[in-house]
Order: sequence, then C-alpha cells, then structure tokens
Amino acid sequence: MSSPGSGSWTVKQNKDFEEALAVFDKETPDRWRNVAKAVGGKTAEEVKRHYEILVGDVKLIESGRVPFPNYRTTNGA
Repeated sequence: MSSPGSGSWTVKQNKDFEEALAVFDKETPDRWRNVAKAVGGKTAEEVKRHYEILVGDVKLIESGRVPFPNYRTTNGA
C-alpha cells in the first residue's frame, strides 16, 4: 500500500514543484527536503523520484523517441 502523499500529483503540486526547482538548484543543501516542503504533502524521496522521472521524460523527448501528437485543426480556429 502506498504511503500518504505518494501516488498522483495535483496540478498545484506540479506547479509548486516546478517553482521550487527554480529556487532550490542542485547546489542547494537539502534540496529535496526544501522542494518537498514547498510542494506540501510529499516526502523528499517522492520529489526526488518525481524529478528523476521528469529528467527521463525530457531525455526521451530530446532524443526524438517520443512522437509529436497529431493535433487536428478545425476551420476558423
């Protein structure tokens, strides 16, 4: 069973996560604890894992392994 705070992330938590990454860079002591505190409801380990997943996704996108979505356009849009 997952612990409290694990699992899905809310839109607000993701936004807070992004903002915290901008504030607490890789040189910041206790970076993940600080990011977790800024996000709320997540542990330092959970935010670190979320970051690792994000980095992996960016690498896949940049390598061209993730296809662009086929958005349909409508007339008059």
